[in-house]
Amino acid sequence: MAAIGLKIISVAVFLSMASLLKASEGIPPGQLVFFRSFFAILPIAVFLVARGELVSGAKTTHLASHVWRGLVGVGSMGFGFYALTKLPLPEAVTIQYATPLLIVVFGALILKESVRLYRWTAVAIGMAGVGIILWPRLTLFDGGAAVDALAIGAIAALIGSVFGAFAAILVRRLVETERSSTIVLYFSVTSSLVTLATAPFGWVMPTPEQFAMLVGAGIAGGIGQILLTESYRRADVSVVAPFEYTSLLLSIVIGYFVFHDVPTLEMLIGASIVVGASIFIIYREHQLGLERNRARAATPPPPG
Repeated sequence: MAAIGLKIISVAVFLSMASLLKASEGIPPGQLVFFRSFFAILPIAVFLVARGELVSGAKTTHLASHVWRGLVGVGSMGFGFYALTKLPLPEAVTIQYATPLLIVVFGALILKESVRLYRWTAVAIGMAGVGIILWPRLTLFDGGAAVDALAIGAIAALIGSVFGAFAAILVRRLVETERSSTIVLYFSVTSSLVTLATAPFGWVMPTPEQFAMLVGAGIAGGIGQILLTESYRRADVSVVAPFEYTSLLLSIVIGYFVFHDVPTLEMLIGASIVVGASIFIIYREHQLGLERNRARAATPPPPG
């Protein structure tokens, strides 16, 4: 119950972060990612100091892997944050539900993980749900600048999901040798440095209100990451992961009352399909994990 509670709180904190970024109108995506990454270091560093892991968390023998993970993560956040500035909040959040579906695909293609018919079917159904969400936006090109911006935002959200899935694959490899604290710390530092390099390409001077929202978004991002890590520390991923989809309801509520976004019928139908397919994949992963554990338990130990 503690793990589930932490997960739901982390979802709410990440949505607060997204809302603050969306409200910071006029700030370029690279600048948004910088503030999100740089100020996230503060709560992460405090957390690591409290656990006595700051020094050990900074030690790594896989710096290049952390840099690659940071670059891909910057791509994911950059496209995702751009989508936030163009789309209603519920749509921007829901399209990114494609990430766990794409992780299954990339896991099979890149990591050579075994994916059977049930999960391939769930991925196909889930991506059809994403298509239902995207289709009304993608058919609106040449409908004027405001309408085209929605279509571009939808494409950006999907590209952000692709980058997010690649980032998850890189993290799967890193966790085999690196601490969670090391991965989180190096990601924040790398993404801050990378996005700082975008400053000559159109950063703007934020107003005091925008600056406060950007700093708040960064701190919220760091706190959300800590809560998420602690959640997964206390329970299996298969138990905790389905509660990610509480963000759908929360994003609809926040979008309606804060940004006056009304969810479309296509978004609600597509989101229901994507969430259902994703939860089925999580369930299958859990069942396969139990089968592997039973098989290991039934295998006699080697002699001697």
